[in-house]
Amino acid sequence: MSFARTLSNLATTLPLVRDASASGNMKVLKSLLGPAWRGMVVQEAKAQPTTDMPSGHLTHFDWQYVRDRPALARLFDAAKSSQWHADRDLDWSTSVDPVAADPALLPMGFLPTSTLPSFQALPFAQQAEQRRGITAWLLSQFLHGEQGALFAACQVTEAVPWMDGKLYGSTQVMDEGRHVEVFHRYLTQKLEKRYEINDNLYVVIDALMRDARWDMKFLGMQIMIEGLALGAFGMLQQQTREPLLKKLLTYVITDEARHVHYGVLALSEYLAQLTEKERQEREDWAFEVSLFLRNRFFAHEFYDEYYGASMSRRAWDELVLQSEMMGLFRRTMFKRVVPNLRRIGLLSDRIRPKYAALGLLEFEHGRDATQLSADDVVTGRD
Repeated sequence: MSFARTLSNLATTLPLVRDASASGNMKVLKSLLGPAWRGMVVQEAKAQPTTDMPSGHLTHFDWQYVRDRPALARLFDAAKSSQWHADRDLDWSTSVDPVAADPALLPMGFLPTSTLPSFQALPFAQQAEQRRGITAWLLSQFLHGEQGALFAACQVTEAVPWMDGKLYGSTQVMDEGRHVEVFHRYLTQKLEKRYEINDNLYVVIDALMRDARWDMKFLGMQIMIEGLALGAFGMLQQQTREPLLKKLLTYVITDEARHVHYGVLALSEYLAQLTEKERQEREDWAFEVSLFLRNRFFAHEFYDEYYGASMSRRAWDELVLQSEMMGLFRRTMFKRVVPNLRRIGLLSDRIRPKYAALGLLEFEHGRDATQLSADDVVTGRD
């Protein structure tokens, strides 16, 4: 990457870094600076086709094979009986026309640009192409997140100290591999368009993959990324009328609900054993990650393609924040995550004002992952 491009990326990144250091925890900030540099300034995922990330976790063998966690055992049984097959259970012969006049893929009003006079003045074909683009952008970020979840699930299965956790983890590895398969297939065969990973999502994946502590991988992936994705999947599943995408998301949601439940069960027990200083570090880290994941949905890759030459990034960010799409995402995503943070002990009176400033505490008393059935998530019931 050229020096000029690096400086430009750094200038763009600085406001985000300031935003994501709001907890004031220097240990957390230090742990995120490396991922932020690699993801936002150097843009490793966009500068090369592959990325190697070192991981320093220990692999924990249990030679006694003790099965003493019945809740995890029940989750393992549920996962075994809920496996699905992409070729057998999804009809890939379904015809998908992403630029059709019928808004089956997504309603046109879902686009953050739908209220712009310049968008409304476009010929319908160009409006439909942008609808295809935003759908591809969303599914591309789901794809990249699922690859991160696949690798994190492998690491957690190795590192988690409980045999029941390892057995359940093995089913999540299979789930995540299937999710990578179906999102990639839909993007390739039906939308014929794929975007690079968003910089904010890359930062979170980089941070949790390189952290040697298994509970941080749980917190970053099972509670934060998977929890937010669960809400995003549910919202998109409700918005689309395209039958293949709707059914694909329904299957993925049933898996993701188990994954989040797994994280809540494991972390509720483990975090209670930590010192107050250790717990506060994780509490601050979760808050910082919330900001990165919120900023992920500014859809800058879509902006660069369609609006980078006609609108400043600041104006774009303001547009997205005020859009119906972002409002729906915020409500749907964080009402899954905030109750789970409370349940695992990472929503203390010390951190609550920071979530309140973001308008997220309204979700605090929603039902958490242990209280949500797959049907609740699919239908959007709270």
